[in-house]
Amino acid sequence: MRERAVSGTPEGPAPAADLDRPVVTESEIDTSPRTEPPSRQPYRSVFTSAPLAMAVVDREGTVVSANDALAALLGTGPDGLAGSVAADLVDLTSDARTWHAYREVLRGRQSRLRCTRRLKHPDGHSLWVQVTVTPLPAEDSGVLLSVADIGARRELQARLRHLQMHDPVTRLPNRTLFFERLSAALEAESYEQSGTGRIGLCYLDLDGFKAINDTLGHRIGDRLLAAVAERLMRCADEAGHSRTSIPLVARLGGDEFALLVEDSTGTEQLAELAESALRAVQDPFDIAGQRLSVSASIGVVERHAAGTTPTALMQAADTTLYWAKADGKARWTLFDPERNAHRMTRQALASTLRPAIDRGEFQLEYQPLVGMEDDRLHGVEALIRWNHPQFGILTPNRFIGLAEEDGSIVPLGRWVLRTACRQARRWQLDHPDEPPIFVSVNVAVRQVWDSDLVADVAETLAETGLAPHLLQLELTESAVMGSAGRPLQTLKALSDMGVRIAIDDFGTGYSNLAYLSRLPVSVLKLDGSFVRGFQYDDREAAARANPADAVVVEAMIQLAHRLGLTVTAECVETSAQATRLRSIGCDTGQGWLYSRPVPPDRISELLGTPDVQAEAGVGNP
Repeated sequence: MRERAVSGTPEGPAPAADLDRPVVTESEIDTSPRTEPPSRQPYRSVFTSAPLAMAVVDREGTVVSANDALAALLGTGPDGLAGSVAADLVDLTSDARTWHAYREVLRGRQSRLRCTRRLKHPDGHSLWVQVTVTPLPAEDSGVLLSVADIGARRELQARLRHLQMHDPVTRLPNRTLFFERLSAALEAESYEQSGTGRIGLCYLDLDGFKAINDTLGHRIGDRLLAAVAERLMRCADEAGHSRTSIPLVARLGGDEFALLVEDSTGTEQLAELAESALRAVQDPFDIAGQRLSVSASIGVVERHAAGTTPTALMQAADTTLYWAKADGKARWTLFDPERNAHRMTRQALASTLRPAIDRGEFQLEYQPLVGMEDDRLHGVEALIRWNHPQFGILTPNRFIGLAEEDGSIVPLGRWVLRTACRQARRWQLDHPDEPPIFVSVNVAVRQVWDSDLVADVAETLAETGLAPHLLQLELTESAVMGSAGRPLQTLKALSDMGVRIAIDDFGTGYSNLAYLSRLPVSVLKLDGSFVRGFQYDDREAAARANPADAVVVEAMIQLAHRLGLTVTAECVETSAQATRLRSIGCDTGQGWLYSRPVPPDRISELLGTPDVQAEAGVGNP
C-alpha cells in the first residue's frame, strides 16, 4: 500500500532505487518542551467531517479511529484503518531518526513530529504528504496524526526551482545548478563508492559573438546562443552513448558554456569532447535568414576528484581558456601545471614589485665594456638583480616586463640611475690615477613618457658629481627608431647635456642606419645573434658558420663609423670572436670572454689592469 519515502529531486519523483531513503530534516522535528494542551472540547463532529486527513492514535501506536479524509487519501475505508499500526500507514519506521522522534511523541517526551513522506496509492500513483503527530489532551491518552497532501505544492516548488536553476535563453542549466552539480561530484562519497574518481571540464567561450550581438542585436544574439546550446547538447549526447553518464552542458553566463564530465576516463576523453564541440560550433548558423559564423576557444581540465575543489577546478579552467584565446583562438588547450606555475609566479612577482623597491630588495651588478684595441676597461653596464625573499636572485628578464606593465619601471629606473652614477663616481674617486670609466644604464620607453627623464638625469649628475660624458643611456632599437615628439626631444636634450645615447640590441628591429643620422645617438650595440656567428676556433667549425654574419657585421660597423658612431659587440665569448671583431674595426666588446656581471668591488680590482681578459680569468663559458 505504501512506498517508502526518498529525498528525490524537486524536478520530479525520485527513482525507484532510492525509495528506501526517508525525507526528513532537522528543522521539521520539534524538540521543544511539551506545552500544556488547551482544555478538552467536543471535537468528534469536527474530526469526522474535517477535510484534513486525521487519525487518533493511542500510546502504543495503534489507530483508534480515522476520518473519511484519511481513508480517501490512503485509498481505503475508515473502518479498515482502525486497529492498524499508524507508523506503517505513513512510513514512520523507514529511518531511525524519524522512528525515534515518533516514539518520543507517543511517550509524551516530545511535543510534535513533522516530516515529509512519499506514499504509494493503491491505484499505483505516488503521493507526497506531510505527516504531523501531536499529543492529545491528557485525558484522551493518545496523539493526533494528521496527513496533508502536498503534491501540488511540491510540483510548484519543482517548477520554480527549474526556473531558478535554468537559463531562460538556452534552457540549459545555469551557473547555480552547474556549481551545485560540480560540488556534489567532488564530494568524497560521490567518487569513492563508484566510478573512476576523476573529473573533467571543458570551459568554452565563443569567439566573435560580441561583434554579432552588437551589430545584429540581442534578439539575434540570443537565438545564436540557443542554437549553440543545441549543438553542444548533441555533442554531449553523442559522447555519452558509450559511457555511463552524459556530460552536463551548462551556460555560465554571456557566451560562456561548460561541459562537465563526471567519472572521466582521462584526458583523451576530454580532448575528444573538446574537438567535437569545436567542430559543432564552427559550422555556420542560419539565424533569421542570415548566415552567421563563430568559433570557440576551450580550456580543458582533467584531474583526480580527490583534493580538488570547485574553485580550484574553475580557476584552472579559466586560466586554460585564457591560454587558448592568447594562442590564437578557435582551439582547445589542455591545462599545463608548469605553465600555470609560471603564471602564478608572475602574479606573485607583480604583486610584490612596488613594495620591493621601498624595501631595498634590488641590487646592481656590472659587466665590463672592454676596448678591442687595448683590452682595457673603458666602461661598465649596470645590470639590476632582484634579491627576492622567496625566489632568490632574479635577473631582469623575470621582472622588467612586469615593471613596464604596471608603471613601477619609473621609480625602479630612477633608483638604478642614481645607484649606478653614485658607484661610477666612487670608482673615480677611489682610483684618481686611472682614466675614469663610464657607466651604461638601460632606459625603458615608459620612463621617457611617464617621467621627466631629463630632469632626473640632471638632478642625479648634480647630486653625485659624475660628469655627463661618463653616463651612457641605452634604449632598444625599436624604442628609438621612428621616435618623434617627446621621445626625440628628450634624447636631444640629454645629448646636448653631454650624456651619451646608445642603441641596444641593434640589428633586431628597423636597422635603418640612414635614420640614425638624424638621431642624437653616439653608440651602437650589436645584438649578440650576429656575434655568435663568429664563434669558431677551427676550420671545421668555420665551415658550418654563416658567412653572411661576418659580412653584415662588417658593413654595419663601417656605416656606423661613417656616421660618427662607435660600435660595441655584445655576447663576445671566445678569443676567436674578439679577434675577428677587432679585425673588422669593432670598438668595444662585452661578454663572458672578459667577465660575467660582477659586484662593484670586482670592478675596482679590474681598474688599471692592462689585460681585462687575462685578469678576469673567466674565458669561455
